[in-house]
Order: sequence, then C-alpha cells, then structure tokens
Amino acid sequence: VHQDFAGDSRFNFILLQKNVGKRKAQIAAIRRSSGDLVLNVDSDTILATDMVGKLALRMQDTDVGAAMGQLTASNRNATWLTSLIDMEYWLACNEERAAQARFGAVMCCCGPCAMYRRSALALLLDQYEAQYFRGKPSDFGEDRHLTILMLKAGFRTEYVPDAYAATVVPDKLTPYLRQQLRWARSTFRDTLLALRLLPGLDPYLTLDVIGQNVGPLLLALSVVTGIAQLAFTCTVPWWTCVMIASMTMVRCSVAAFRSRQLRFLAFSLHTPINIFMLLPVKAYALCTLS
Repeated sequence: VHQDFAGDSRFNFILLQKNVGKRKAQIAAIRRSSGDLVLNVDSDTILATDMVGKLALRMQDTDVGAAMGQLTASNRNATWLTSLIDMEYWLACNEERAAQARFGAVMCCCGPCAMYRRSALALLLDQYEAQYFRGKPSDFGEDRHLTILMLKAGFRTEYVPDAYAATVVPDKLTPYLRQQLRWARSTFRDTLLALRLLPGLDPYLTLDVIGQNVGPLLLALSVVTGIAQLAFTCTVPWWTCVMIASMTMVRCSVAAFRSRQLRFLAFSLHTPINIFMLLPVKAYALCTLS
C-alpha cells in the first residue's frame, strides 16, 4: 500500500519503527493530524461512498464528540457463521446502538467506521494512551474505552443508521470466540468506568448497562439450573427450554419485521451458540480480566 500511494499528495503515511498496536498507531496519527474531524477505519473495512459525508453532517453539532455508522459483514455469504454475525451486527446497530443514541450516549462507537472530533480527542489522548488495569497497560478494547472517555468529557456520541461500512468477520468458530473473548474483557473492564458516568446520563442508559451485564448472568443461571434438574431428577426442564425458545422467537420475529428480511428468523441458531459457547467465554473473560 505504501509503495502504491507514497507518491500521492492526498496521503500522508506515518511509518512506525515496529508494530506498537492499534492504540499507539491511532495516537501517532491523531497527533500529526490537523483536520477538525478524524475518521477511524480498520484495515479490512470498505466504506460506502456517502458514509464520510453522512457522519460529518452529524458532527456539525459541536456537542457530538463521536459518531458511528451501520456495520455489515462484507463476507456475510461466505459461511453460515458469517451470515449469523451479519445479523448480529444488524441487531447491535439497529436495536442497541439506535436505542442508546436516542438517549444521547452510544456506549461503544465501533472501530471499523467511527468519526471523532479532533479537539475532543486532543483533550483525551493522554488518558487514552495511559489506560491500565491492575497495573498492566491495556492493549485491547480501544473503541469502547475511547467512547467512554468521550462521554466522560461531556460529549454526546451518536449512531447514523444510513452511513454504511462493511467489514470482514470471522468465518470459523475459533477466531470468532477469540474475538468475543477480547470484547467481553473490554466490556467488563469499561463497564466499571462507565458506572461513574451513569448518574449524569439518561436513566435508560443505566437500565441498558445493567441489562447487558445482568442478562447473561441470569441466562447462565437458568441454564445451570436446568442442567442440574436434568442431572439430579432425570426430568427435562421444559419450562426453561420453552422460555428460552419463546424469547428467541420473539426477538427474531421482531428483527425480521423491522428489517423486512425473513432471514432473521434463522438467527435463532445463534441461541445455542450463545448458551453453550459465548456464556462460557464470558465467564472465562470475567475470571481473567487482567
């Protein structure tokens, strides 16, 4: 890439002596920048032609410190897993992020397509660079932490649903679970920081944060209780099975209706992955935060 574009006056390349990770690379670029807005794009992301303009339009409000667009999976048709992840992204953007934005605080502006106000970043870079957890420097979860710092500084964070970006998602379970492990650790870590912000935000955000952290614990408790019933009484926990299946179908049906896409009924396949793979991963992440 450098060889192809080094002679193009539109680009300014910063070549670091070694791979120092995403966070320090971001900081080096931001400190060398001069524009009012900074667009963060991951290396495997393709932007819609009008995406930058739509995010910049939302950033005209000086109270907005960051804005993200809608993520899709560029390889969604590759495997059954990439198709599920694409639907997972749609739900995360058009349910979770959209609801948070309605109350002025998207809790995580995703890395593949997030725009920041450079004057706000300048105030936060030292804190961003010096994130430690239990005495060790943090080298993952950059997007969520930077968003929390923006909210902490008093800026709003927004979601722009018609600003599209497509990113490559894992097509096999092992890299997908590794990704989810990193994200779970980041969520748990930054939730502790976000708790201090909640009294100054809309009460909905408190409900949202509690739900996202307590919900998986309650689901895990239900599953463990059902397994215990099966093991000790040799009876099937029908009530638990029916309740989880009912909630799954309600969620998938609402998503299919809102998106006008019947494919979201197939998102029910994500439930067994969530129960038997993602819940153990989240438990492991909670026990290995440092």
